[in-house]
Amino acid sequence: MNTFLAVVLVCANAIAQEACTDDKALEVRKVRVANELGCTNGWQEIIARTDLRDEIGKTSYLKTECRRVKNAP
Repeated sequence: MNTFLAVVLVCANAIAQEACTDDKALEVRKVRVANELGCTNGWQEIIARTDLRDEIGKTSYLKTECRRVKNAP
């Protein structure tokens, strides 16, 4: 059975979207979810509760990814 890892990368505006990776992001948030739809829900609320909220759209942006994780049988 597969699960998914929902990933939100907070990247500086100076970093191109394709170059925004885990190692170049200002912050990385990850959570395991049951399906791909789970990767799209709730991130705005999570980020809105942090100090990052004031910088999103000004000096930084969010990039979201959904990564498939294979569970061991």
